[in-house]
Amino acid sequence: MARCLIIGCGCRGRLLAQALITEGHAVRGTTRQAPGCAAIEATGAEAVVADPDRVGTLVPALEHVTVVCILLGSAQAPAGQLEALHGTRLEMLLTRLVDTTVHGIVYETCGSVDPLLLERGAELVQAFAARVPTRWAPLDVDPGEPQRWLAAATQRVAEVLGPR
Repeated sequence: MARCLIIGCGCRGRLLAQALITEGHAVRGTTRQAPGCAAIEATGAEAVVADPDRVGTLVPALEHVTVVCILLGSAQAPAGQLEALHGTRLEMLLTRLVDTTVHGIVYETCGSVDPLLLERGAELVQAFAARVPTRWAPLDVDPGEPQRWLAAATQRVAEVLGPR
């Protein structure tokens, strides 16, 4: 099975972590602050303190990862920070994925973040996947429907892991 990194392993991310672990995958989940580690570890996932606004903090978590799930569709921050998170910071993260073991990306395209920012982020991921031998899938289900969202999220991970 694969090792998955969930960037933004809050409530929904922890649900996904549990589902992926049940399927036999190894999972790492990120939290911006150390107190969030206990909730991630309670799912059976490995917790990592890393901030997507500081891409360098994510790099060590990429070790031996096959799929990266970027679950920042409902990230909360000032508008300029969200714009960077789904723009320049995302581009920087994608650049860091080159020459790693990552060959699949799931990018959350729905949530409370401005849909134009999420659309732009999806375009960046899609363009990256076209340049580098990487599969990607948009997680395009409303997070307000948790069961449907979770089913879609696990399906998107399976899609990027599936045979070429």
